[in-house]
Amino acid sequence: MDDHQQSLPEQIDATLIGMARDRGHEKSFCPSEAARRIAGDHPDHWGPLMQPIRKSAVALAQAGRLLILRKGKPVDPLDFKGVYRLSLPRED
Repeated sequence: MDDHQQSLPEQIDATLIGMARDRGHEKSFCPSEAARRIAGDHPDHWGPLMQPIRKSAVALAQAGRLLILRKGKPVDPLDFKGVYRLSLPRED
């Protein structure tokens, strides 16, 4: 399936994983960066993606494919509030 045929959830998952891989294990990114990459810089376009991105990030974190960070520390994907960042799981 090419990019034009991906569903929005598939596109979000691919974007989150791709951005995490691009940054590597030592760096994180803001979910709004992913929203802008998918929908462009206008807030009316990327803003509505923030909840679907959060849902995807939680599912990917539960599957062990992403880490959700608050203040630089991993958090429980089912129990966090507020501003968060995403990264690849650590290779410890």
